[in-house]
Amino acid sequence: MKKISIGGQAVLEGIMMKGKDSYALSIRKPDGEIEVEVTDYVSFNERCHTTHIPIVRGVVAFIESLYIGLGTLMKSSEYMEDEEETKKSDDKKEKEDGDKAYLIGTLVLSLVFAIGLFMLLPAFISNLLYKITDKHWVVNLAEGLIRMGIFLLYVTVISKMPDIKRTFMYHGAEHKAINCMEAGDDLTPENVLKHTRFHRRCGTSFLFIVMFVSIIVFMFVKTDVIWLRLLSRILLIPVIGGISFEFIRYAGAHDNAVSRVLSAPGLWVQRLTTKEPDLAMAEVAIKSVEAVIDWREYVKCVREDSFED
Repeated sequence: MKKISIGGQAVLEGIMMKGKDSYALSIRKPDGEIEVEVTDYVSFNERCHTTHIPIVRGVVAFIESLYIGLGTLMKSSEYMEDEEETKKSDDKKEKEDGDKAYLIGTLVLSLVFAIGLFMLLPAFISNLLYKITDKHWVVNLAEGLIRMGIFLLYVTVISKMPDIKRTFMYHGAEHKAINCMEAGDDLTPENVLKHTRFHRRCGTSFLFIVMFVSIIVFMFVKTDVIWLRLLSRILLIPVIGGISFEFIRYAGAHDNAVSRVLSAPGLWVQRLTTKEPDLAMAEVAIKSVEAVIDWREYVKCVREDSFED
């Protein structure tokens, strides 16, 4: 077995886990049973051989993660509905086409909301500082601090919502299951709960690095013309996302002083976006892991240090 990295996402009462060529959605249904749905998937990076192109691979991976993540989140919500609600349409193809269109529309709206809240709003507010200073670095630094402040406030507020709190508990279960397997421990609910709920490859760490990288990149954009300032923030999003992906990729693959420094802020923020799960949540996480990888063989390779090159 080759050493690979799997990752996932918490959804409503469940966990999505993505492996090399498939992803699995495991949901704890209202009746207590765990439903597992596996979808075969080959990334665009693999199909178009862009895996080894820095920056570009990060942009592609980010877009794909958004699409898969939002799709599985919407899918998980269906399990929370009444059975009659999930069987309204008699025309399966028509329903699938409608679901896909709805997913794309929701994805676009989500991106617009995120860009407006975390990119354009901080840029607009910080631009007001040009009334008292003409130093671009001061304004751009203030913009970055405002952006981080909005993000932390947003996460803190939503973490108080009961449904989001449970989702953050599943987020913790996802991390614990991956950490358990990567440490060479058998995936049992008891073993999973022993491990840390923090992980370097977490999307939360990625978002925090995005904000840090944006400060550096925007330092090179020197304009007090508001429309140019806002336009630059939109156009540079792919560049910032690609650079941030390389940061998180390096931090997840190495254990040295540099990677620890890069990971530290994101791991701290994960204290807000992950909560300690229970045994039932750990069981769901295990179902997702074993649906996309032979974890027993993986654990054996960890213990014997026998991964293929």
